[in-house]
Amino acid sequence: MSIVSSSPRVAVIVVAAGSGTRLSAGAPKAFVGLDEHTVLRHCLRGVFDARPAQVVVVAPGDRVGEALADAQEAAGERRDLVSVVAGGETRQRSVSAGLEAVWPDVETVLVHDAARALAPGDLVDRVVDAVDRTGWGVVPVLPVIDTIKRVEQDRITGVVDRAELAAAQTPQGFRRDVLEAAYRVARTEYTDDSALVADAGHPIASVAGDARAFKITTPADLARARALVSGAPIAPVPGAAVGPALPRVGVGTDVHAFGGEGSLWLAGLEWPGEPALSGHSDGDAVAHAIVDALLSAAGLGDIGSRFGTDRPELAGAHADAFLADTRAHLASAGWAVVNVAVQVQSARPKLAPRRAEAEAVLSAALGGAPVSVSATTTDGLGFTGRAEGVQAFAVALVVRA
Repeated sequence: MSIVSSSPRVAVIVVAAGSGTRLSAGAPKAFVGLDEHTVLRHCLRGVFDARPAQVVVVAPGDRVGEALADAQEAAGERRDLVSVVAGGETRQRSVSAGLEAVWPDVETVLVHDAARALAPGDLVDRVVDAVDRTGWGVVPVLPVIDTIKRVEQDRITGVVDRAELAAAQTPQGFRRDVLEAAYRVARTEYTDDSALVADAGHPIASVAGDARAFKITTPADLARARALVSGAPIAPVPGAAVGPALPRVGVGTDVHAFGGEGSLWLAGLEWPGEPALSGHSDGDAVAHAIVDALLSAAGLGDIGSRFGTDRPELAGAHADAFLADTRAHLASAGWAVVNVAVQVQSARPKLAPRRAEAEAVLSAALGGAPVSVSATTTDGLGFTGRAEGVQAFAVALVVRA
């Protein structure tokens, strides 16, 4: 890293003033060790892996010296960008104290919880880029994977559509003038800075979060973070998310009967002279199975929740529209497609002569991710053997982008 000679236009306020009561580790949360280094030191490592920024650490009043030592050690040649201030009685007062220490030339301010100790530098850069692009407040989010229930006492009273939910992380980024103005008018305590800014009337955008940016709150979270830092296997802990961001696999299937109007569309190709498949769109069972597999792998629901029949613009739509939309949806949630394999079961058409063409079209729609297509008959058995329709099975592999 090189010494920064000019004042940066970005500041990161690292909030490390919490007591860590729920962690029960005998010290304020940010000053508990993950290995030979503290939670704060690991958090700052990610901050300094990002592009140069002023870094303001907000620490408990009796830990300012310790925080400064951690910050300067993590900063290395960027130590001239670091300062430490004492926090307040609440998180908002701590952030306000950090804002007062931000240099005059700074235009964009990120607020980051030290408890998200393993958040990587590219997440910081992603938030800054989004603020620059939109001018809005920006929050990194992860999709909600679990089914969410409404519970009153011990009774389940309903289900919340997880497709509308996301788990917020930090760092959260804002134009400096917007954040300062929002803090001036705040009259209540908020759970995070984006809620405070949104309540002041400003729009908030989302970007893909990172599984490593989980918050250390409970002893189980601390054990998980220590295992990740050490590289040791992570033992399952009831109620806790575990494991690093590993590749994920999804399976999808789709069936359509012959009997539609117009030409047959299958595997992204038009098949002149073949009977069309029926369906709200073009009935392309191959494309639809791939969509289901991708959404399943990313934990983003299924094709019915994403492409319902209540969307008239999808009437007659072909594979490229479905796959491009799905790929973009995965990307917005932080997932990238590795590859897809799909098997078609049908008596007609004969896919072998056009297999390479189909694979190229499907791969292009997924941004170049490899797609392999195989085909088989069922020896005259079932509806596919009787040439009444087509069935497709797909398997997709995705990873964190």
